[in-house]
Amino acid sequence: MARHDARNWHDCTKMIGLLCLVASILTEQGVTGQRVKVEPEVLSYPGQTVNLRCAFTDATGIQLTMVTWLYEPKEGERINIAVFHPKFEPNYPDSPVKGRVSFSPSPPNLDSPSIQISDVRMTDEGKYICEYATYPIGNEQGVTYLVMLAKPQNSASIVTVDAGTKPVVVARCESVDGRPAAQISWVTTANGNGTTVSKPGVDNTVTVTSEYRMVPTAADNGKDISCVVAHRTQTKPESFPMKLAVQYAPQVTIVGYDNNWYVGRTNVVLTCQATGNPVPLSVQWKTMSGEMPDTVQIRDNELKVLKVDEAVNTTFVCEVKNRIGTSRDQVTVFVRGTRLPEKGPTTGSIIGAIIGVIILLAIIGTAIAMYRKHRNNQLNGDGPPKYKPPPPKKTDSSANGGNASYAPVVEGRSRTLQEDYYSAQSAEPVTDLDAYHDDEERDHYYSAAPSGWDDPGNNEVPPPYVRTDSDPQDEYRGPYVNRGDSFVSPAMFV
Repeated sequence: MARHDARNWHDCTKMIGLLCLVASILTEQGVTGQRVKVEPEVLSYPGQTVNLRCAFTDATGIQLTMVTWLYEPKEGERINIAVFHPKFEPNYPDSPVKGRVSFSPSPPNLDSPSIQISDVRMTDEGKYICEYATYPIGNEQGVTYLVMLAKPQNSASIVTVDAGTKPVVVARCESVDGRPAAQISWVTTANGNGTTVSKPGVDNTVTVTSEYRMVPTAADNGKDISCVVAHRTQTKPESFPMKLAVQYAPQVTIVGYDNNWYVGRTNVVLTCQATGNPVPLSVQWKTMSGEMPDTVQIRDNELKVLKVDEAVNTTFVCEVKNRIGTSRDQVTVFVRGTRLPEKGPTTGSIIGAIIGVIILLAIIGTAIAMYRKHRNNQLNGDGPPKYKPPPPKKTDSSANGGNASYAPVVEGRSRTLQEDYYSAQSAEPVTDLDAYHDDEERDHYYSAAPSGWDDPGNNEVPPPYVRTDSDPQDEYRGPYVNRGDSFVSPAMFV
């Protein structure tokens, strides 16, 4: 087991060492590639002056011998365009940019041997390489891509076509003399597709042409279509909205005949409706019999029958022309002896009306039932009480607290229990009911009255009880009232 583990450890160590070696090589190459600092890409328009910068970032322990700028077009070989050696003057070999290229600053130095190219042309696009000759590591270089831009001239147009059965070009869009090539797309609901073709333009530019093809129909006339051109020189794509132009022969329809032309009917009208592209030039009314009835008047696309008779029992034809062709429609009139009965409401309408009435009655009945139930609940005492119990009536007492005042009965007046009982001198508990005392409610409270006293409208009130075996001052005493569980004690007699 130990021998097996040792073998695995040895293999792992070798793998780690190999990975470290590869990483060191990659790191060294990455660092080496970064020593010559240049701009990856430079954009320019024709006629401008472009600066191509170059610098050696870390020359520690390295001797910089010479620097050379090379130009590599997209199609062609590398050529030297500028050379500098500290012991000699800058040299500019024969090249497409000779006379327009120079070191900047001048005189240059090996640490930053940048160059500039004046009056750049579209053909100057390509790779520009800054290459150092060094000791002891050899040559080091950095590459800059010079991209020449040319803003194109964009346009779009509609192609007028006739409706047919084969695909044709219905719209065209162009982006002329752009660099790089523009991208063209189409936006429409029409059923077709675009085809794009590119061709070289002047001064190394590109012209892009796109055509939209489809099978045109009358329904496509007037549909929206847009050409969208995207280019690097534009902040956003340029859109050209248009409408398709499809020409077609007139489409004709006669309206106005209701199948109820009877003898004697007056002022009935047929209308010839026609659409077409281009707009129809003429409308002509005819009859299949060849003769137009005397009672008929024609004005433009309307045929008016002043009075229906047997002569109108024919076929009317409307013929419409435009530049594309001629179309027609016809209506055969059947003259009736008598008028057709007017159509009444359909069965469906009657059933719908009945159902609507039933639903309405059901809603009304439900509302009435709910209202009556609510009212009965209130009358039967369901829910919170309507009246509050009256508080005990308080009266003033004498100093000794023995005698209670007596209120005699007034003849001919119905009195309630509260007006006939005596209150004792003893202190009575004060409750919150005193604060809610209501004279109106008290007049209707008879729960403590004996039978026969609960109707305030009953005028047959028995006289108060009179004792005959007592003193005159005790002649009148209050009636005995059974107070049940009332907290008020019965009246005391002294």
